[in-house]
Amino acid sequence: MAEAIENTEVEVEKKSGSNMLLIIVAAILFIILIGGAVAGYLLLNSDDEVLNDANKAQQTQVANQKSTTKTARGTNYAEIGQMYPMNSFVVNLYSESGSRYLKTTLNLELSSEELAMELDAKTPLIRDIIIKTLSAKTYEEISTIKGKENLKDEIVLSVNEVLSDGHVNNVFFTDFVIQ
Repeated sequence: MAEAIENTEVEVEKKSGSNMLLIIVAAILFIILIGGAVAGYLLLNSDDEVLNDANKAQQTQVANQKSTTKTARGTNYAEIGQMYPMNSFVVNLYSESGSRYLKTTLNLELSSEELAMELDAKTPLIRDIIIKTLSAKTYEEISTIKGKENLKDEIVLSVNEVLSDGHVNNVFFTDFVIQ
């Protein structure tokens, strides 16, 4: 009978030991889970902050370029420079349904006559830049006068980034149809 009591005590100690081990393992897993969640949260938020900082810096740069472009694009139409006519553009406007398109023809006002030769050589690149700029716009963005002015500024900035012999002063739309 004494042996039966000792065996029961040993089994109770084994059960309580295994219960204690189970509790310790569960606690360790819980701590690892919480630590992983905190680490993931911090990593995701730090990436968002870096992206937000980069976007803010880019928006500031574009705003600064727009302000300098607006002064370069001045409204003194008596002193318009040489024009460089572009062929027509027909693009789909950015839209969920893809049902709107824009047909436009434009002329680029050049800062110097030498720039015309560079534009002749870079016509495919210039057309590609303009097509990307136009097709990234929605109907709502370009249907107003202010929207068209912003579009002109964006085209001027984008085209000027690839020019070395001068710069484009202004863009003049000679045809602008949205359907």
